[in-house]
Formats: sequence, C-alpha cells, structure tokens
Amino acid sequence: MGAFLHPCEGELVCSRLPSQSKIPYFNAPIFLENKTQIGKVDEILGPLNEVFFTVKLQDGVPATSFKANDKVYIAPDKLLPLDRFLPKPKGAKVEKPLGRQGMVAKRGGGGRGGARGGFGGRGGARGGGFGGRGG
Repeated sequence: MGAFLHPCEGELVCSRLPSQSKIPYFNAPIFLENKTQIGKVDEILGPLNEVFFTVKLQDGVPATSFKANDKVYIAPDKLLPLDRFLPKPKGAKVEKPLGRQGMVAKRGGGGRGGARGGFGGRGGARGGGFGGRGG
C-alpha cells in the first residue's frame, strides 16, 4: 500500500506506492508485512496523483523504530477507488415531453395559471383568517 517517509509528532508519514491506484479509508488499520497491526490511517494528504497519509500508531509502537521506505500494508476492502474522488461526466441529455404532457391540473383551476376572480394576485391576504370559504 505505502512506504514510510518520516516520523512527525509521534505519527508516521507515508506515501502511496505508484503501483497503487486506490485511496485508503480513514481509520483503516495499517499492518506490517508480518500482519501485525501498527496503527490506523489518521489523515490523507496531497493531490490525487500523489497521495500521502499519516498513521496514528498504537500504544507501544514508537515512530522512530521505522526506516525510510519501510512498507506498510492495508486490507484491500479498506481502499476506495480513485474515480470516487473525480467529477462524474455529464450523462446524455434526456428530452423533456412537449405540450401539455406531464402537466397536472391543480385543484380549482385549469392548467393555465391562477384564479380569475377580482381579488388576490398581488400580495397575500391581509389579516389572519382561517382561509376557509364563506361569509
């Protein structure tokens, strides 16, 4: 998955190997070659073509015990594909139906706008009221 670069504030700074095209999950467990867990992914840094990540080490694992280019490993199910971070291409444009197709008649009015009474139209009703019909 990655190679150790240097320690920083008790954590490991690692780079993704060029052969790897996936991005690690946050908090994904990180292992040595012998499958001992050394910590978890803490931060992910850098551009998509040159990803770095930091590893928060478990208690009892000192950051100074690693040498430059030591390999670190991650479970394959804890990796995200690179295209998840890229913008999606626009799909083919779907033609919308023309004319009155798809218009839904509103209650009390045809498909042509508001009511034809003498009131309303500009602004809302004044006063409280209950909006009911009649007197």
